[in-house]
Amino acid sequence: MSIFIDQKTQVLVQGITGSEGSFWTKHMIELGTQVVCGVTPGKEGQFIEGKPVYNSVKEATKHHKVEASMLFVPPKLTKDAVMEALDAGIKKIVTIADGIPLHDMILIRQAAKEHKAFVVGGNTSGVISPKLAMMGSFPYWIERVYKKGNIGVMTRSGSLTNEVTAMIVEAGYGVSTLIGVGGDPVPGTRFAEFLPLYEADPETQAIVIIGELGGTMEEDVADAIKNGILTKPLVAFLGGRTAPKGQKMGHAGAIISGGKGSVEDKIKALTEVGALVAERPRMVGKLLEQLKIPKN
Repeated sequence: MSIFIDQKTQVLVQGITGSEGSFWTKHMIELGTQVVCGVTPGKEGQFIEGKPVYNSVKEATKHHKVEASMLFVPPKLTKDAVMEALDAGIKKIVTIADGIPLHDMILIRQAAKEHKAFVVGGNTSGVISPKLAMMGSFPYWIERVYKKGNIGVMTRSGSLTNEVTAMIVEAGYGVSTLIGVGGDPVPGTRFAEFLPLYEADPETQAIVIIGELGGTMEEDVADAIKNGILTKPLVAFLGGRTAPKGQKMGHAGAIISGGKGSVEDKIKALTEVGALVAERPRMVGKLLEQLKIPKN
């Protein structure tokens, strides 16, 4: 079982005929993802990896039962593509585009809530359940990182994800489902909104979050633990520990305000509810061992 996608989830790829879309569609299928069709306006009648291409999501859903949509579209076209998928009744959407306009992401998040849907991204590698399926652009063939197991991973950081996950694997564990929520100020779905899915998944025995300076997503996780939404053990690694105080940082998500958002604030909030916080990526695996999580 996986919490977002498995080998039975029927996936549509928006932007399937582009170089990135066709490249990653091939790899998604090779991993085990059930891609059923694609959409690129003006390209109907083509086939990519043996999958038919349609001009619109609405047309595609007339011919296929679609449960999830993977977007390989430019940032400025992402909002319209997401809205098209939501209007077709699709409840799981992943967009990896970097540089989606902030106002567009606010509208996307609002629309996702109204449709009771999950939008993962932007500025992310997507979602993967190793050995089962993925929606995104993960180098899943690197087994020292993408090994199947019982640790759920959520991440804001692209650069830290492989490093931390490799430490999880090195310690003898593997990953149930990894979700990259993205590093932008307004992600489609936040950490805490995924926690009930991990809590309900019998294969996930502990959760690792890879957080960063800025925003309040990690504090939201602490609140969820305090309120009993998550009862499973949680380990966190937070990037940005060495950022100078009072210094504006370049990362789009690194906004600190109102006593929340600093790494110190996040560590305090998480440790107060019993979560363990790793000082270095290598410590993540050791803390899972400390929690006596069963190994693969």
